[in-house]
Amino acid sequence: MMTRLAISGYRSLRDIRLSIGALNVVTGANGSGKSSLYRGLRLLADVAQGRIIHSLASEGGLQSTLWAGPEAFSRAMKAGAQPVQGLVRKNPVGLKLGFSGTDYGYAIDLGLPLPDSRSKFSSDPEIKVESLWTGERLGRANAFAVRNGPSVRIRNDSGEWRQAYQHLASFDSMMTHCGDPRDGLELLTLRERMRDWRFYDHLRTDREAPSRRPQIGTYTPVLASDGSDLAAAVQTIREIGDAETMDTAIADAFPGAHIEVNDTNGYFELEMYQHGLLRPLSAAELSDGTLRYLLLVAALLSPRPPALMILNEPETSLHPDLLPPLARLIAQASKHSQMILVSHAQALVSALDAETESRQIVLEKQLGETIDRDGTTPDWTWPSR
Repeated sequence: MMTRLAISGYRSLRDIRLSIGALNVVTGANGSGKSSLYRGLRLLADVAQGRIIHSLASEGGLQSTLWAGPEAFSRAMKAGAQPVQGLVRKNPVGLKLGFSGTDYGYAIDLGLPLPDSRSKFSSDPEIKVESLWTGERLGRANAFAVRNGPSVRIRNDSGEWRQAYQHLASFDSMMTHCGDPRDGLELLTLRERMRDWRFYDHLRTDREAPSRRPQIGTYTPVLASDGSDLAAAVQTIREIGDAETMDTAIADAFPGAHIEVNDTNGYFELEMYQHGLLRPLSAAELSDGTLRYLLLVAALLSPRPPALMILNEPETSLHPDLLPPLARLIAQASKHSQMILVSHAQALVSALDAETESRQIVLEKQLGETIDRDGTTPDWTWPSR
């Protein structure tokens, strides 16, 4: 389980370090940095998928995503006695992402490339440094995979360093290129764990949402990120998952209601039976809020729970009466997966507090920088270039 998260130089996250528990609720005012924290987590996951350079490019490139303020604030700046201004830099410009747990830790440092008039890719960021270590904090003796520029070294079973790569491309991560069952098992293990992280922030409920139309049904233990395979995911829970908990979650939100999956020549369509109606309602007839709640049920009750699940503003379009049932559903899911929930709905935060012990991360801005208002900053060491 992840216990520490660190992001430096990304948007408003100049240097944030968080302690993470089993169930974490990230909240704060609009513009406080909740979305930046969520995107930072997505970038970390993109490292394991080999997509981080492309993902940064889609955000406008490294220059657009870098922290726009000074490297550090003096006491006088913080007190308002001196205007905010740039000081002489002590460290190179970079975007750093990292996390750790009781078993493994990982960090990556991306920087600006040297100008090259011969290449049309000269604005792409370069991976400068990567490190993989044991335990929660990087030290002198616990690293076992280190990347500096194009060179990657990995410790063998005897604790000796071996050269794994000498010419790794600046856009390739050691996470994707050096994981090997024989010589890089730890890299391989952590990479697959990160690839299993699950993000839900765009569950479609519009009139043209795929979940409103019949879809080809196959076993679907993991709901798609846009919810397009909802009916198949529900039927999978019904057959190989916790059908009883699913039925309870739906009845909790909609008393007297239940859902079924209609199969027409291999095409699955969700139907909802409600008390007092003479026929079921198809997914196309459901309100946005009802459909979103059903999508969240399918996501949270996956028969194949991930190591980490991140939900971004799941309360969107939900009626306030649905927030307590959703809180109970999230609390149930946190027994099987570590959860990070980004929300600005105080009613949902309060409902979660009433259901289970959660770690509240309240973000706020000071001089344009996102900080954890009430948290204690955990010890953290970045790998050096």
